[in-house]
Amino acid sequence: MSERALTLAYSPCPNDTYIFSALTNGLLEGEPRVKVQLEDIENLNNSALKADYELTKVSYGAIPLLMEDYRILRAGGALGRGCGPLLITRPENGTKLEDFADRLIAIPGEMTTAFMLLRLAMKKRPQTLALRFDRIVQAVAGGTADAGLIIHESRFTYQEAGLVQVVDLGDWWESQTGMPIPLGAILARRDLQEERVKRLNEAIVRSLRFARENESAVMKYVREHATEMHDDVMRKHIDLYVNEYSEDVGEQGIAAVNELFTRAHAAGIIPETTKADFV
Repeated sequence: MSERALTLAYSPCPNDTYIFSALTNGLLEGEPRVKVQLEDIENLNNSALKADYELTKVSYGAIPLLMEDYRILRAGGALGRGCGPLLITRPENGTKLEDFADRLIAIPGEMTTAFMLLRLAMKKRPQTLALRFDRIVQAVAGGTADAGLIIHESRFTYQEAGLVQVVDLGDWWESQTGMPIPLGAILARRDLQEERVKRLNEAIVRSLRFARENESAVMKYVREHATEMHDDVMRKHIDLYVNEYSEDVGEQGIAAVNELFTRAHAAGIIPETTKADFV
């Protein structure tokens, strides 16, 4: 009898669908079967609070709340340089971060790493309007919010709506720490046995390597979930977010995660210092 399929949740963004396409679609002989759910990142964060899925993508900003039920895999995450969230606005609203201290900012979720970084950079909790990430640009352009905190492919398209950048929080983080920016990770639920978790991490690495070596076999799946995205934007998205840290976070990446948690604790964003528990 074959092993039952494990529950796996990740976002429909091209970096996730690219990494997981081979595993999801049974293209890797001998690897575990998975039952997949695709959700917006803040929905994934909220589901992880209830430990809904055995494997799940989450924001690093949510992980301090999740360590009782999950451990972090070394593969499959989003971490890098030059890939941070952007704060954007209409041109007439100001050009400095301090201009938005008391303005309404649309954010992609309270538990996202983007919001954690914004709070660290502003040294306060701003007024916010939580929206799904792909609705933020229009909310700012239409005047519903004074500024917007954008992630994913919106960083490549916001200028088309006549908006301008206030601050690149990835640049801010790198200037403060010299470290890559931790954005998201794959978690494994603690009720999974150690050996099985390690095997799953290896399966994710195989899935990513398969995608790199056989792009024609995975890009149909990526495109199916990247609706409303031009091919050039999709390619930029993959090239930026799928990098050397996607295969293994590495010691530098782990140090960056712990630095994020230490700073968040010092700023009163999380109640206690969390040490990243990687498998």
